[in-house]
Amino acid sequence: MINFNGTIVSQDANILTQNRAFLYGDAVFETVKIINNKILFLEDHYFRLMSSMRVIRMEIPMNFTMEYFEEQILSLIKINELSHSSRARITIYRNDGGYYLPKNNNVSFLIHAVPLESTFYSIEQGDYEVDLYKDFYVTKQLLSSIKTTNKIINITGSIYANENGLDNCVLLNDSKNVVEALQGNIFMLIGNRLITPPVSEGCLNGVMRKQILGLAKKMDHLEVVEEAISPFDLQKADELFITNVIKGIQPITKYRKKTFTTRVASELVQMLNEMISVN
Repeated sequence: MINFNGTIVSQDANILTQNRAFLYGDAVFETVKIINNKILFLEDHYFRLMSSMRVIRMEIPMNFTMEYFEEQILSLIKINELSHSSRARITIYRNDGGYYLPKNNNVSFLIHAVPLESTFYSIEQGDYEVDLYKDFYVTKQLLSSIKTTNKIINITGSIYANENGLDNCVLLNDSKNVVEALQGNIFMLIGNRLITPPVSEGCLNGVMRKQILGLAKKMDHLEVVEEAISPFDLQKADELFITNVIKGIQPITKYRKKTFTTRVASELVQMLNEMISVN
């Protein structure tokens, strides 16, 4: 028997009692975007997911192929009539048993999906204000670069942003350098230099980050670099924007007293839409 919200019930009545993702954050996940029954950037998502499982020493079943996950996601999308435009999340967690030391490294997975309003990427008009979040810091280590279910910094940062009338916050690492935003990687344009922190700084190894780096390198007027960004650099920037697979590119229009343009972000969104249309 267990006590659930003040009521004594059978342990079997609550599946979370032994769930390791719930008890210890022992899980990794990927969020994908589906347009017209096609999973965008499927290969990048798949290989990052497998890499994440290896990093935390999960056993990868033989049937966990890219084609298998594609089939599992698209079958769910079809049943829910979400093939036109949707987002799906696949969470892989180590099976029940043990405390910090698991009884084994076998896994299970859960996929759920919700509809999205738009198909292609677009730049939202209007103000988008950010500031630094300094209550907690991201550590410069491999675990910071993968998507685990331990997102307490992102949660507390989101609450801080909401309480202070901000649209987002910028996270710092333990060297006090800029790492990323709460919901994606960050890019900074100064002159003709487009800069984003390297993964070694502790940022997520973002799938959209990879796409934007590739597209930006095709723009003749840009020098694209991965290097550490100081918080002081943000106020020198001409543009700042955030990237993730669901939104694509979200320009930052205001940081403290500085306002920013959105020219390069708009160009990149157009290139991104052209790329996914062709593919």
